[in-house]
Amino acid sequence: MQTRGKSSFSQPKALHTTTPHISPIPSSYRVAPRDPNWYAVMLEEYNAPMKNDTWCLLSRPAGANIVIGKWIFRHKFHPDGTLARYKVRWVFRGFTQQADVDYAETFSPVVKPDTIRTVLSIAVGKSWPIH
Repeated sequence: MQTRGKSSFSQPKALHTTTPHISPIPSSYRVAPRDPNWYAVMLEEYNAPMKNDTWCLLSRPAGANIVIGKWIFRHKFHPDGTLARYKVRWVFRGFTQQADVDYAETFSPVVKPDTIRTVLSIAVGKSWPIH
């Protein structure tokens, strides 16, 4: 197998300069809201799923196992080393879930469009019923 590492390909090294106008990466989520740069992107990350009705906040049901999460903070840089933006993600720690307690089964519906076209063309060519 030929990989980029074996073919001597490497990403250009960014010139990450430490300048006073770049807010440092927060040590915890409790420290981040004190900095307006980090607070703004945290608020944006929180409001996006609320605005899209992806989730809503509810009271904790009795005896429920709550899946906890954590904030990930990163600086994103341009190729010349200047700050592009502050990046914040809220990630869930799915490993805290217990099988047959928090979920019964898992399913990942990931299919490439080429696969769907191929199956549909075979089904049409053989006059198979499609459900």
